[in-house]
Amino acid sequence: MTTRLVDDDLFDSADPPRLVGARCTGCGTVVFPRQDSCPKCSDGTMTAHPLPVRGRVWSWTAQAFPPKPPYRPPADGHRPYQVGYVDLGEVLVEARLEVPRPEVRIGLPVRLTTVPAYRDEDGTDVLTFAFHPDPEGQR
Repeated sequence: MTTRLVDDDLFDSADPPRLVGARCTGCGTVVFPRQDSCPKCSDGTMTAHPLPVRGRVWSWTAQAFPPKPPYRPPADGHRPYQVGYVDLGEVLVEARLEVPRPEVRIGLPVRLTTVPAYRDEDGTDVLTFAFHPDPEGQR
């Protein structure tokens, strides 16, 4: 089966997956996704900055209804899932949480992964980023 990433600019690498943000050379602010100017100062240049693959759930909610486009529901229809902010230390990242509802909680250790977002017309599975429980983070 053929796969591709939903947006190559979000990733530093795909195997294993790693997100890339940007860091301001002036004040050190880190953002995700990347952007051309710093949201806090005008003194620096934004440079690519690989993000950690492990973090903790900072906040979360259930996505009970289909999001607005460009979201594409699966062939069998939308199923609710968890979304949240993951604290990666320098930045909060909004992401899908591949965590069963009874297990999701603030502070839960999670690790970056990729999950199918949708299937293109040519049959290619398009992957996006998500976070799943990280048993190693429990230690």
